[in-house]
Amino acid sequence: MTTEPVSTDRPGLDRPLLPGERLRAQRGLELRARSWRTEGLLRMLENVLEVGERPEDLVVYAALGKAARDWDSYFGIRRALMGMSETQTLMIQSGKPIGVFPTHAGAPRVLIANSNLVGRWATTEHFYELYNKNKIAWGGLTAGCWQYIGFQGVLQGTFETFAAASKQHFGQDDLKGRLVFTAGLGGMGSAQPLAIWMLGGVALVPEVNRERALERQARGLVQQVTDDLDEAIRLCVEARAKGEALSLTWVGNAVEALETLLERGIIPDITTDMTSAHDALHGYQPLGLTLEQAAELRASDPDQLIHLARETMVRHVKALLSMQDAGAVAFDYGNNLRSQARDHGFPDGFRLKVFTEAYLRPLFSRGIGPFRWVALSGDAADIAYLDALTEQLFADDAPVMRWVKAARQHVPEQGLPARTAWLGHTQRTRMALAANAAVARGKIGPVAFTRDHLDAGSMAHPNIMTENLLDGTDAVSDWPLLNALLNTASGADLVAIHSGGGGYAGYMTSAGVTCIADGSDETAGRLERVMNADTGWGVLRYADAGYQEAEETKEREGLGLGF
Repeated sequence: MTTEPVSTDRPGLDRPLLPGERLRAQRGLELRARSWRTEGLLRMLENVLEVGERPEDLVVYAALGKAARDWDSYFGIRRALMGMSETQTLMIQSGKPIGVFPTHAGAPRVLIANSNLVGRWATTEHFYELYNKNKIAWGGLTAGCWQYIGFQGVLQGTFETFAAASKQHFGQDDLKGRLVFTAGLGGMGSAQPLAIWMLGGVALVPEVNRERALERQARGLVQQVTDDLDEAIRLCVEARAKGEALSLTWVGNAVEALETLLERGIIPDITTDMTSAHDALHGYQPLGLTLEQAAELRASDPDQLIHLARETMVRHVKALLSMQDAGAVAFDYGNNLRSQARDHGFPDGFRLKVFTEAYLRPLFSRGIGPFRWVALSGDAADIAYLDALTEQLFADDAPVMRWVKAARQHVPEQGLPARTAWLGHTQRTRMALAANAAVARGKIGPVAFTRDHLDAGSMAHPNIMTENLLDGTDAVSDWPLLNALLNTASGADLVAIHSGGGGYAGYMTSAGVTCIADGSDETAGRLERVMNADTGWGVLRYADAGYQEAEETKEREGLGLGF
């Protein structure tokens, strides 16, 4: 029996990874843990590091989102998962395993809380004070609960957002003949050029890190990389005029590119941003500094680096507003850029709508959101089987069909084979039960079902997910907390509650959930309970806020009090 996860560079993992080393999640059907419920979660932990940005630092994405607090914690989690019985639950506090408790077979195997601070103490400064003492870790959204599947997870959300924007503003289902300006090729931002290209549009995406840009090009996420801004602009303008799809990265600062376009009167059809602006210290590059200079300043005078980054963010927001005034469709993509500029004395950025309010709220009102599944065997044939199953189950759902066909053709495999699809209430239940039945018949190996935290009932973020709700309950975090409690009561395998860290401290609370489909009858019952509860709660959240689509879904599906 295998006892260690496999590394691409050496057998086993008995010490922290070194820079440049990559961890590879376990494949095959042999168990190291006592059941697939814990084995599956262990593979999900390994997988977020396999697809993560800096696995040697346990960082999965967003400059600071960690899979575990430190390497001792990682190995402690791993040992616990391999040794736990079917009636025990592992408790994890901000990336550190604390204890294993006797519970029961229907209880979650893992419960996680990451970077949750009491209201008045939920500040960036207090977070970093604790972080520097190794007393806390930020789980991001899907990093610290091992639900990140690489860029595909954000790719489909990006695909759906840009498709909705094009339909709303241009009356077309794709982006053909449209130029989109965005920036940043991090773990989330790198999905944008591919999504825009898949929709037939032209993407101009600055990225300050040349090495990262070339790596994204090598993986097929962006087609061309250039150091010449004039060339980048010319190629994009020509492609838009010809109606050709193109994704291009200019190695440089987004603000310089935006201001140059404005000076020349070249207005993209859509403008947004996906730099790591949530973190002024680690994630955003100020104008006028090289990467090396920023790294030196980060060590010698972090307050000055934050000041310079926020100065650039103000210029960034002003440029986006100028684009909007010049006729571009401009929106905030949820990276806290507007908030950082506001905190630096420029509040006008909130003239830009956030993407969720602008394009996705009608979907969330029906419980539709970013659902995903992972082939724990590592066999790509399992995902091919599940793609076919998706097409069979949802043949009459045009958006789902469009995405699955596009994903099959254009989304390269990353980490354990996985697929994401925006499915809603009852759809997720049908998919999970059908997959579990396929596992029982031996058609595929076990499957992990999970979702993004940015889902209907699982996030309170007044500057992203819940901004400008009809009833003004933007900042009420009862909803994600109750979502986590409900999924725990329903018997999910892993439930997590996250709050913001770094520049996000004090801005959000969210909940995550994972269920492992191992083919058993008991699992079928658990899947049905969790899937119905998770999406049903999302519908009720928006119905309570006053959204008609949610009220209609609630009545049709018999949700709510029922008497």
